[in-house]
Amino acid sequence: MTEEHRSDVDEGMEAHEHSGGHTSHHAMMVADFRKRFWISLVLTGPILLLSPAIQEFLGIRDALAFPGDSYVLFLLSSIVFFYGGWPFLKGIYDELKKRQPGMMTLIALAISVAYFYSSAVVFGLEGKIFFWELVTLIDIMLLGHWIEMRSVMGASMALEKLAELMPSDAHRLLPDGSTEEVPVEQLSLGDRVLVKPGEKVPVDGAVVEGQTSVNEAMLTGESKPVPKGPGEEVIGGSVNGEGSLTMEVQKLGSDSFLAQVIDLVREAQESKSKTQDLANRAARVLTFIAIGAGGATLAFWLAISDKSFEFALERTVTVMVITCPHALGLAVPLVVAVSTSLAARNGLLIRDRAAFERARNTQAIIFDKTGTLTEGRFGVTDVLIFRDGFEQDEVLQLASAVESNSEHPIAQGIVDAAPDAKRASDFQAIPGKGAGAMVGGRDVKVVSPGYLREQGGELPGLEEFERLSAQGKTVVFLLVDGEAVAAVALADIIREESAGAIRDLRQSGIRCIMLTGDNEKVAAWVSDQIGLDEYIAGVLPSEKADKIKEVQSRGLIVAMTGDGVNDAPALAQADVGIAVGAGTDVAIETADIILVKSNPRDITALMGLTRATYRKMIQNLAWATGYNAVAIPLAAGVLYPWGILLNPAMGAALMSLSTVIVAINARTLKYE
Repeated sequence: MTEEHRSDVDEGMEAHEHSGGHTSHHAMMVADFRKRFWISLVLTGPILLLSPAIQEFLGIRDALAFPGDSYVLFLLSSIVFFYGGWPFLKGIYDELKKRQPGMMTLIALAISVAYFYSSAVVFGLEGKIFFWELVTLIDIMLLGHWIEMRSVMGASMALEKLAELMPSDAHRLLPDGSTEEVPVEQLSLGDRVLVKPGEKVPVDGAVVEGQTSVNEAMLTGESKPVPKGPGEEVIGGSVNGEGSLTMEVQKLGSDSFLAQVIDLVREAQESKSKTQDLANRAARVLTFIAIGAGGATLAFWLAISDKSFEFALERTVTVMVITCPHALGLAVPLVVAVSTSLAARNGLLIRDRAAFERARNTQAIIFDKTGTLTEGRFGVTDVLIFRDGFEQDEVLQLASAVESNSEHPIAQGIVDAAPDAKRASDFQAIPGKGAGAMVGGRDVKVVSPGYLREQGGELPGLEEFERLSAQGKTVVFLLVDGEAVAAVALADIIREESAGAIRDLRQSGIRCIMLTGDNEKVAAWVSDQIGLDEYIAGVLPSEKADKIKEVQSRGLIVAMTGDGVNDAPALAQADVGIAVGAGTDVAIETADIILVKSNPRDITALMGLTRATYRKMIQNLAWATGYNAVAIPLAAGVLYPWGILLNPAMGAALMSLSTVIVAINARTLKYE
């Protein structure tokens, strides 16, 4: 956003903080520019008809001339100058007060010179009247600002769209089981709320009763509805699916997920990156170049050519108008606004713009294993059958029937593999070795290899057992009526998306490294399964930051991905810290970028977005600076000997077109 708009927005935030804030003020600015444009345009018609140059061009001088017509022309032009030109006249005051001359300074100087010179001619000075050029210039500048502000407002709507996700009312449950409809603001922590099918979840909380699926696409970017049941968290603003839910309120106001997302997006849009600083410096330099070029143009045409002062003045005004660093001032901020809102809609929350910009140069990504590349829970990976007549499904059902009475993580992994298990009775724990029960009249046990050895038996399938153990997997044996009929191997389940994410990152030239506290065998197996470049195993949480330093000492720009809690020191040490799987807890202070979902594919998308964002910034900067390299000589009249000459209005049209091109280019940024 240009400096004058940034200051206007800041003022508007204070003046209208209770009536819509940022976008409300943007809407008022759009309406103001629209109103000034149409009133100025209506007055432009009679000003053109009263202008001597236009009358002579159309051959209607005698028909329209009347006593005092020049004073009427002066009066109408004064209205356009002071009313239509007020944003620019106010802008030059603000810029000079801050000692930061910029676009408004150039426009205000251009229209002021044309106005006061033409006014002097009306009241007796020898010369040419520039009123028609003045008013058309103001018209085009107002139109350009109107279009620009609509683009800015569209790019900045993300926060308000997020805020609009929240419903205004909720069905609060009363002690007698009835419900009352209350404003969301009246809910308290611990209240129970009924959410009907198709309704929005009013606040953050946990499901107490009911089964359904919830659409969280606008909050996390997750396209598939997420199943929800008792004990699971739901996010305010998400849309309930087919079932009714009773939920308990857990977070309100600024603690809610959506409020934290809005704060993060606002911080990111307002923070400056190195590219933005470069653009701002370039815009200030261009302002001085424009003023210098305007003065040089006036001096050249007066000293070297035989052209009149009016001709030289018109060239000077055109130079100053066409060189306005408007497009340059918008080149980066518009891309920032689009990229941060685009990222937020897809579950990528940017806390630090500079870090986001650095991420495009990432040479190595270090992944925490548990919860990032893996699901952080045990799951069945292999089933070995030693006795004919048993199928894999039956083995898992028998084992699940026994383990359904245990809360051990390995037991839970087996239960998850066969949720439709048979009913067991006479459950008996075998301390440190396993468990047993009666299932369908048979004595079934799930035991460790150590139990079999203690019983004096040999391990069946010894070669396969050793292979699975070498991969770091946990292997248990299923005994039916005292005979080992099968073995079940379990491991921390690798996420389905991990291998694809690693493949894409490596193809883009990024080295992929895993950092884990697990042993060498487990790390080697996971690394082999998903195709990592290397792994570092047996690392204590307190040692992770040192391992990041070691990788950085190779001269690599390093990004670290972790859960944002145990990995906090490592996230802070890395060049770019990425908290993955933050869920509804997005207030992670050590991470530069927060990925709401636990999907490694989002890291690939993040790298693509940071590169695409930087490309858009560079494209806009190249256009804005390249345009001026051509526009300044053209406005100064370098092609005049060949009959090509721009007037101020044409210069303003080209400048506005340049700004619109930059805005459109920013809006074409895509998330892939």
